[in-house]
Formats: sequence, structure tokens, C-alpha cells
Amino acid sequence: MMKNQFKSLFLILGLFGIVNIGWAQTRADIKVNFDKKIAEMKPVWAWFGYDEPNFTYMKDGQKLLTDISNLSPVPVYVRAHNLLTSGDGSPALKWGSSNAYTEDKNGNPVYNWTIVDRIFDTYVKRGMKPLAQIGFMPEALSVKPIPYQHQWKPGMRYEEIMTGWSYPPKDYQKWGNLVYEWVKHCVERYGQKEVESWYWEVWNEPDGVYWKSTQADFFKLYDYAADGLKRALPTAKIGGANVTGGGSKYLDAFISHCLTGTNYVTGKTGSPLDAVLFHAKGSPKFVDGVVVMNIRAELQNVAANYKVISKYPQLKNIPVIIGEFDPEGCAACGMSTNPENAYRNGTMYSSYTAASFARLYELTDQYNINLLGAVSWSFEFENQPWFAGFRDLATNGINKPVLNVFKMFGMMKGNRVEVQSNHMYPLKTVLDSSIRRSAPDVGVLAASDQKSATVLIWNYHDVDKKGITDTVAISLNGLGKKIVTIQHFRIDDEHSNAYEAWKKMGSPQQPTVAQIATLEKSSKLKTIGKAIKYDTSAGPFVFELPRQGVSLLSVR
Repeated sequence: MMKNQFKSLFLILGLFGIVNIGWAQTRADIKVNFDKKIAEMKPVWAWFGYDEPNFTYMKDGQKLLTDISNLSPVPVYVRAHNLLTSGDGSPALKWGSSNAYTEDKNGNPVYNWTIVDRIFDTYVKRGMKPLAQIGFMPEALSVKPIPYQHQWKPGMRYEEIMTGWSYPPKDYQKWGNLVYEWVKHCVERYGQKEVESWYWEVWNEPDGVYWKSTQADFFKLYDYAADGLKRALPTAKIGGANVTGGGSKYLDAFISHCLTGTNYVTGKTGSPLDAVLFHAKGSPKFVDGVVVMNIRAELQNVAANYKVISKYPQLKNIPVIIGEFDPEGCAACGMSTNPENAYRNGTMYSSYTAASFARLYELTDQYNINLLGAVSWSFEFENQPWFAGFRDLATNGINKPVLNVFKMFGMMKGNRVEVQSNHMYPLKTVLDSSIRRSAPDVGVLAASDQKSATVLIWNYHDVDKKGITDTVAISLNGLGKKIVTIQHFRIDDEHSNAYEAWKKMGSPQQPTVAQIATLEKSSKLKTIGKAIKYDTSAGPFVFELPRQGVSLLSVR
């Protein structure tokens, strides 16, 4: 009786605003109906990218690519900037080079595929595939080559990276022939069937600071690149325009050019368009010493570009690739210069990733888009301080908690199924006001095939605060079996989290061999206890999930 009286008093105080009543005071009830299929559980998450292509074949880069390829049930696609940039192959932040194109003293092209082959070899060896970016402008082709290599560092103005590589070619015919020779070489090296499975795209964010010329000049750049590619391999797939998150109007103009515009090479109508690409980014802020994420901004970018694509009946079912899908825009800006990026090392990044990809599936269903992939622009930064706050998947060869979310995604196979959660924000609410109410987003995504079922659950809020734990009760319906085996995987401060382990060591910047071994062990995806037998008719499966925690139930 006393307990009920206290509960009534608490509710009355809440009505008058004396205490804050939110979902945290009640249980998150989740229902999963495995017999009600929604759509294929497409591995749209199995796409990754980064600025610095020379990290690809370095020690930690190779290790991370192996880890990524192993976690995915399908070939992972990889997108990198600077594949045609001039230089000696030495990497720097937001810089890389291959020296694929130079000219002799008479202005004749000289092609050298050594470095770009090394990059693609590293992918293909692991069963991965390039989302091959045709860019940036070689020094010998640029209309304004000097200065060429930038000296950007975190804290400097972002625009200072835009040097000679960001300008148009002085000769578009040579630009088109460069693409022709590159694709022809790839067919000779990897085989026609392999290269036919790749996607090619031109440049990066031409509506932003990456392109130092007009929209018309970019369309011309694209037409010559597409012409060169199709001359080398008519069945190769190319698309664009990888506009910025806010670039839906530019994307609209690009699509219109490809469908009805005059081709700059042929003079005929239209240009090849085998895929449509755009970017989507969130925008975190640092407010009163706390990071506040903005999942709304990222999803609104998606919705705006989906609307553009949907208005063209000619594009029905065309492959769509989100060329960058991230919480914000600068992977190489660490938290020392950008405190709003402090979310990147720990569980805020992993829980945000779970919540954002789940909404991406829902938004894609709503617009009936043929989404192939969403590139997480996050890789690794070779020879940088430990846990420096870059947007990366690993630090000095040790995987961060966020990579374990992708391991969880990799276990989800078959079809997405119907789910309900009384603590999951509706998509409309997220698009309108993000996840900012007093209560967290305790959401769910589930899938099943003939042999297994998986349930992903997260406890997320835009405000980067911990210390709150919610009770989760999951009803597993429609499995066709009364007794099942459940294995519970978890990402939180105690599980699958090398960052927390590193902090407990005292945050060493020169960890010992033994400490590195401990960090490696801590980085693995961990389970809570052993697999258990569970009677689904006995009621919901109940557990506690802390704020920013992510769980995956593997049901057999």
C-alpha cells in the first residue's frame, strides 16, 4: 500500500513540474513479431570511406580492413578521396596521393598505376570492392596547380585544404582519357567481371568547397569522365553527384542534366547515370560542457535528397548510395580543437549509429528507395595519439566501440520484421525535433531467416549523459518454437569497450605490450554471460540497458 501511495505522490509532483516524469520511470516494453516480414535486411551499412587513401596499405589500415571484411556477410564497398591526386604517396590528415598522372616535357600523358593498384589490391585481396572515386585533379592537369599540396592541420580553416587539386582540368579530353586508361588498366588487372561489380563516381561535394568552378564545369567534368569509363568498359557503373547534405537542389540539377541535358562530349541528350549519390550529416554542438548530438539533421538530409530522386519516374528503382552518412562533417578534426567531437571514442558513437541506421531503414521504406549503401566516413589515422577523438573505427590498431555495432549489424540476416517499442521515438518526431525529450530512445530493429533471429536494442539520447539504466522487456513472437537459445551481446562501459579499458589504465600514450593485449581483448564484441535456453511462452525476456548501451539478442 505504501508503495502505491508513493507512486501516486510522485505522479502528482510530476504534473506540477516538481519532478521530471519521463519514460525512465517505466519499463520499455518491446514486441517483436518474427512472422511479420517488412523487407529484406539489406546490409546498407557495409560501406566505409576515408580521405587518406595511403592509409589503406599501412599496418593499422590493413588490420582494420581485414576486421571490417570479416564482420560482413557480403563484400564491403570502400570509397576513398585523392585516388588521382599528385604526390609521392606520403599521407597527411585529409591528404593522400597516387601520382597516377603526370606529363612529359612535351605535355604528353604519363600514367603510373603503382600506388592506386596497391590500394585496390588491398581491397580485392579481402573480397572488398571499390566505390571508386574519380578524383582529384592531377597537378599536371589543373588550371591552377600552384599551390598544390595543402598543409592543413586541425584547428585551421577547413577551406585551406582547397588547393590546386580542387580545380578543373586545363584539357577535358586528357581528363576523359585518364579515366579511360585507368578503367582499361583495372579490367586488365582484375578482370571484367570484377570491375563490373564496382561502382565509380566523380569527385566529391561539387556544390561545396571541393570544386573550384561552376556547376556547368562540373557537369562537363562528369560527362568526360563517364565517356572515358564507358569507352573502356561499357558495362561499368557510374553515378553522382555526391553533393553535401544540404545539396539537394544541386543534385536535382545534376539529375536533370544526366536525363535531359546536352552531353558535353557527344552533343546528344543525357549522360550515363547508373546510381545516384549524396551525403547526409548530423551537427553536434558543445553546450555547457556537454555534447548534444543532432540525429535530426542527418535524417533530414536523407529525406530532402530522397524527395528529389522520387520526383523523377525515370529513376524508379535506380541504385542509391549515400556517399557519406555521419554524425558530422570532419573526420580529421579531433576533440582537442572541436570539443563537440568528444562523442567519438566511447558509446555515444555506437548508440547513435544504431539509432540512425534503424531510422535510415524506416525512411528508405517510406520513400520506396533502392538504397544500396550508406558510407560511414570513418576509418583510422595512422601514427596518431591514442583515442585522439578522430571520427575513426580504430586507434593504433585497437577497434573502438562503434565498430562493434557493425559487427552486430553483420549478424542480422534475412528479413527485417515488425517491431514495437513504447519508448522508441516515432520517425516523424525524430525528423521534427530529434531525440531531445526527457526520455531516451529505447529502440529496436529485428531480423530473421530460416535458421536464426536477431534483435538489436539501443538506449540513446542526443544529450551525451550516462548514469541512467532502463529496464527492457522483449516479447519474442512468431518464432515457431517455444524453447529457444538466446545469446546476449552488449556494448556499454563494461563490455566491448577498449576506450573505458584504456581510461582505467590511466590513459597511457605509450601503452606496454601487455596493456595493448588487454586493450585488444577489451575491444572484442562481448556477451553478457553464456547462451541460455528460454521459454518464449513464459513472458518477455527482461534485462537492464544503460544509457548509450546497445544489445543484440541472437536467437536460435
